[in-house]
Amino acid sequence: MRQLYFHALGNGSFHRIAYTEWGHAANPHVVVCVHGLARNSRDFDYLAAALTPECRVACIDVAGRGESDWLENKSEYTFSTYQSDAAAMLARASAPLSSQIDWVGTSMGGLIGLFLAAKKSSPIRRLVLNDVGALIPWSALFRMKGYITRGRRFSSQAEVEAYLREVCASFGPLTDEQWRHLARHSARRGDDGDYQLRYDPAIGEGLHGHIDPEFPIGPDLMRGIDLWNVWSKLECPTLVLRGAQSEVLLPATLAEMRARKPDVEVVEFPGVGHAPALMSAEQIRVVKDFLLR
Repeated sequence: MRQLYFHALGNGSFHRIAYTEWGHAANPHVVVCVHGLARNSRDFDYLAAALTPECRVACIDVAGRGESDWLENKSEYTFSTYQSDAAAMLARASAPLSSQIDWVGTSMGGLIGLFLAAKKSSPIRRLVLNDVGALIPWSALFRMKGYITRGRRFSSQAEVEAYLREVCASFGPLTDEQWRHLARHSARRGDDGDYQLRYDPAIGEGLHGHIDPEFPIGPDLMRGIDLWNVWSKLECPTLVLRGAQSEVLLPATLAEMRARKPDVEVVEFPGVGHAPALMSAEQIRVVKDFLLR
């Protein structure tokens, strides 16, 4: 694994985007992995390690998370910014032009991938949407926003782990080592010895009181974020993963997605909510089998 960076251009200023890269740098098969709202690139360590014999894997820290810069203008934590940054990552990944690019996105990372893959001449060959779809209920969105801490401090890494075991219980059954891995990479220790989660507390501001300008206004607006128009433009092979207990990707939404795109592949994992952690052998196998076709 290599920790790398590039500079992305925002509204009048640059900010640094961090990503971890796995596998041989010359491998033309690139898998870009993007995390959820308040998570970071290290969530994909287990998946990336399993993919690297055949692929090069790039796992992004979205702006305001992990090792990426916090944005000075907090109103820029929007999907417009995230897409622009991700497009810069795709440009890096597609050099040389013979490269083939796949996308694995969990929750917010899946939405970013959906927007990009639906655009004309998108370089994304295959898309994996991890527990997110064409309609996100408002109740689920505001529940996720509620998990964002406002600078909460923890006295030890064990306290961080206990907190994550509670708020991320819907990830499903993880081993003790996997919980320790999440805790180790979810917080940084400050000069005073306390731990803080590795994201800007302002990342949720874009979800407060208004609709992100990237979200189209569709007929299902009263029920949630309506992306059916985006879904209708998607042409690449797509795998949708769902936690059987998910409140974000509802069964009715998934059924409608299948009706509108009959060739979509769907795998549901029992005993899991939002979102599958992609750390278990079964979940990794499903993703790997799809990407290596």
